[in-house]
Amino acid sequence: MLDLKTPFIFSLVALSVSAAAQSDESSLQGAHDELEHIEVKRHFQPYRGNVPLIDTPQAIDRITADTLANEGITRFIDALDFAPTIVRQNNSGGMFDSFAIRGFSGDENNPSGYLINGFNVRGYSGNRSTVNVQTIEVMKGPGSALYGQGEPGGTINVITKKPQFEEQGYIQGTVGNFDKKQVEFDYTNGINSDMAYRVNGSYEDSDTYRDNVFFKNLNLNPSFIWNISDHTSLSYQMEILDQEKPLDRGVFILNNDFDAVDAEDFYGDVRDGAHEVKAFGHQLVLNHELNHNWHLLSGFAYRDSSFEGQSSDTELSEGRQLLYTNPSILSRQRRTRDYQAQDLSLRFELSGVVDVACFVNNVLFGLDYYNYHIDTDYRRWRTAWGAGDTTYSIDPENPDYTIFRPDVTPTTLTAEKQKGLGFYAQDVIELSEATKLLVGFRVDKFEQDILNKLSNEGQEQEQTEVTPRFGFVYEINDSVSLYTSYAEGFRPNPGLDSDRNAFDPEETTSFEVGAKWENIADMFSGSVAIFDAEKTNMLTAEPNTGFSATLGEVESQGVEFQLTTDLTSDIRLDMAYAYIDAKTANEVNNLDWGVPIPKGSRLINIAKHSGYISLNHFTSVFEKEAFFGVTMRYVGDRLGQTTDPTFILPSYTLVNLAGSVNISDALSMRFDVNNLFDRDYFENSYHQLWTMPGSPTNYTVSVKYQF
Repeated sequence: MLDLKTPFIFSLVALSVSAAAQSDESSLQGAHDELEHIEVKRHFQPYRGNVPLIDTPQAIDRITADTLANEGITRFIDALDFAPTIVRQNNSGGMFDSFAIRGFSGDENNPSGYLINGFNVRGYSGNRSTVNVQTIEVMKGPGSALYGQGEPGGTINVITKKPQFEEQGYIQGTVGNFDKKQVEFDYTNGINSDMAYRVNGSYEDSDTYRDNVFFKNLNLNPSFIWNISDHTSLSYQMEILDQEKPLDRGVFILNNDFDAVDAEDFYGDVRDGAHEVKAFGHQLVLNHELNHNWHLLSGFAYRDSSFEGQSSDTELSEGRQLLYTNPSILSRQRRTRDYQAQDLSLRFELSGVVDVACFVNNVLFGLDYYNYHIDTDYRRWRTAWGAGDTTYSIDPENPDYTIFRPDVTPTTLTAEKQKGLGFYAQDVIELSEATKLLVGFRVDKFEQDILNKLSNEGQEQEQTEVTPRFGFVYEINDSVSLYTSYAEGFRPNPGLDSDRNAFDPEETTSFEVGAKWENIADMFSGSVAIFDAEKTNMLTAEPNTGFSATLGEVESQGVEFQLTTDLTSDIRLDMAYAYIDAKTANEVNNLDWGVPIPKGSRLINIAKHSGYISLNHFTSVFEKEAFFGVTMRYVGDRLGQTTDPTFILPSYTLVNLAGSVNISDALSMRFDVNNLFDRDYFENSYHQLWTMPGSPTNYTVSVKYQF
């Protein structure tokens, strides 16, 4: 465990006071101010009430739409690179966004969880676009006692773009290498003084750096707001997603020879075509101000999503894979998937300010409910263990796409139902002008019912869990605060193990201490934190079976630092660093793996060291407003296979360039170059035979018309 006692507290105080002593400098000029600035005196947010971020005992990274635009980011997973405590995980052949926060991820066989406008996203979202993103909040550290069923490493909340009452919009076209073609648009306007609407979306039809792997993606996001009165508003948002992409397991690495890999090599089968991810979602939120001190929020969300397709995957079992003895024979499986998910969520929340015993109490009470159904139809063909069967094998150097394709048979046919009812309460007590105490708890009642259609047997479980949260904030001045926080958490684990039994839920504890500073001398904003977290019943992947398995107890300790500063009136520097030591806390023996996992083993895809530094320059070219930016990102080495501690993905450093120029008031042009020096690197891995290489140098040029 890390030492979280007095010496670190003193170091935080010293750092904060040192930062506060910096001299005043002028702020960035209006060229890079937020376009949509709304001044509010009291702002109520889901699960937060009216408590500002600076007053919460939690470190929070905010990735804004301006940052996304400046960096040329169009995909959600790329935006998360600006939070160094987040690292990429195995993403099921590129079919969804998967990540770990502070060393902890969810089930490797399912998408990572996050919030959209405070609602949990369950089901399938493919590779999420950023066209409808206003802000991504990475709320690091313990918070599941409030948000519910989250990771101890943190919670991500995506705040979407909202309708505006003045007409504005844009259309943008982008082209690039690897035959990238994308168009996106955004338009909003008022219907009358009380109603406004917005619709934005994007369509992409591109190839990729991987042979035979393409990407088609359609996103549409209509939204509407109705200010029923001065105190009441009703908002609605729709989500439409249709994504097509072949499932791609990456490349194989033999004898840790990473230099022998060609990043474009594809070992699937072109006849499989694309997997398709579809989603159709709705959110309806009612906000009502009861009076100046009390606010009522209620919401409804429904989402229907699916994940369907067939793939030809490199065989992972050593007893079936012939590549180990003959490099010209790559054994493969055939798989088909038909996953259907429906998710219903309801939320009711009351927040306000009340004086009790001479103290100001910022209280929050809420109820949330969800009803989640997922039907899994997973079929597979594979050779018999130890048979030396070459059926459906290919020569990786010269694949034959005309060979016979065996029929698949059902492996998993399940119908799973989850129901969850939660009550949560929180009070931020203002003990003095400088000190605040947070006390909160959450009660979850969880029901799970899984029907195994192959055996016609059912598994049921029901649990009630109480998870507390405590925090303390001390404000040194209006800009600098110290905090500490402790929380416990609970999250159900979906699906069945290889013996067809339901998993026990994950249980977590997390503790952190840190400091935050905001606009010191109109120059410095940032945070530093040290954390210690534990989790039981964490799921990982079984390479031999393809199912999930319990890894037992895991723990993560680390330090993170983030700083934003204006070097001059037109140059901004952003930098962040994270040290994460994530490992198993007990020894695990699993017969399906065939190897023990010792205590202290690293967790897969987790880098101990990661960070970035970004320099942004706002200037003019021939009297035209312009922007130039360079970002350098470092990711340390990572364990690439849970069952093989010697398979380590090498560290890498990437340099990205971005720039834009306003040709006129309405027309602008931008360019982006990623991996400027064409470094070879590997994004993530599931197994040495399923390792995803990163993209070589890629560039795009965009033209934007704004009105």
